[in-house]
Amino acid sequence: MAALQLLMMVPALGSFLFTFGTGVELIRFVSFRALFLQPGTGDAQHRTGAGAKSLFFADAVPNIQWEAALRDPKILQPLMVDVGLIVLFILQHSLMATEKVKHWTRSCFGVLQRSFYVFCTALALQLLMRYWQPVQDGPVLWNTSTEPWVTWVPLICFILHFIAWLVIFSIILIFDYAELMGVKQVYYHCLGMGDPLAVKSTRAVRLFSHLRHPVYLEFLLILWAVPCLSLDRLLLALLFTAYITCAHNLDQQDYLYLRAQLDKKFQIFSREEAAYGDLLAQNGPSVLKEN
Repeated sequence: MAALQLLMMVPALGSFLFTFGTGVELIRFVSFRALFLQPGTGDAQHRTGAGAKSLFFADAVPNIQWEAALRDPKILQPLMVDVGLIVLFILQHSLMATEKVKHWTRSCFGVLQRSFYVFCTALALQLLMRYWQPVQDGPVLWNTSTEPWVTWVPLICFILHFIAWLVIFSIILIFDYAELMGVKQVYYHCLGMGDPLAVKSTRAVRLFSHLRHPVYLEFLLILWAVPCLSLDRLLLALLFTAYITCAHNLDQQDYLYLRAQLDKKFQIFSREEAAYGDLLAQNGPSVLKEN
């Protein structure tokens, strides 16, 4: 029986590794692809309209060009494919988080329910990234195509993306990455410790259920802070912004709980700093004599 329980760690760890690899590919897809795989200057000027004077916004492009572009099958077809991929991810990520579906998956997979959900989410992201159709010939909303902006704007965007991803991974670690990926649930089950959420306070569980996207502002920055906003990137940014906004449903009780936890950490840090200062003041002369 114990060996069977330990075998349950294999799919949990497999789901963890698959999700981790998908996260690395997501960084490449959302950030590196947008920052470094930019169209050439001549091609960009052709797609934004010859003689466009704006460095960022394609305000010199006639409206008829956009209307013609949105009627072009070469542009509409990849956009429809991209919409389908985004809708597929949203449906998977939302429907599998409902209580009815979670009850069904829990009855089928038991303690591996969270690992199964995370695996399906990573699989949906893999499908989105691998079958995403970039729009090559469509107009762009903005593009940095002249010096010095063609050098400095991508660099600034890279710095913003780097900081945003650093904050995202820091927040994920704070929110217990092993539990988020479903590994901790299986580990607790093998040790007979029950559900790890059972040892958390009611307010913490409530916050965890509401805070589905703790990286709201950072991910919005990653979506929109790009040197060139093509039609497929605009579609990706718009749909994910709308989805994350709808899922980001913190209320006043959650904010009060977060504020109380933050104040508590500041108090602990202040006490430790004061105690360290007193200890240093008492032992400082003796330490100087020894040196």
